[in-house]
Amino acid sequence: MQALDKLDRHILRSLQVDGRATYDQIAEAVGLSPSAVLRRVKRLEETGVIARYVALVRPEAVGLGLTAWVNVRLEKHSGAAKRNPMDEFRASVMGWPEVVECAALTGEMDFLLRLVVADMAAYSRFMMDVLLRHPSVQDCKTSFVMDRVKSTTALPV
Repeated sequence: MQALDKLDRHILRSLQVDGRATYDQIAEAVGLSPSAVLRRVKRLEETGVIARYVALVRPEAVGLGLTAWVNVRLEKHSGAAKRNPMDEFRASVMGWPEVVECAALTGEMDFLLRLVVADMAAYSRFMMDVLLRHPSVQDCKTSFVMDRVKSTTALPV
């Protein structure tokens, strides 16, 4: 990975604030020509620094009023087991739309899931019908979000 210079970082900060900003707008903010900004953005995309562009949707605006963080502990597998619980769980998570984020953890629990659902009934259905029925899941502990104090996708570049 190549090092990012001050201008690359400024461009990235600008795009994280407004991913739809034009090259002219970014150029004015960073002090480059639009064509220089275009070249830098294309390089950042090609090298994978910029992974993709998305629209950020407010969950409440689309009827998803409940966010929960679920710690998941998986069963431990023996070396002779034919199936790997970690791999099975990872594959399953990819198909669960309620799970908008999943991180593998160190420590007591194996995974942390961020669930976004309509309400407590939807949460209960997901837990009882999907997560707790997964053959690899041994234990879950849930915390519900009462208030989002800070929520950003911007990295401190």
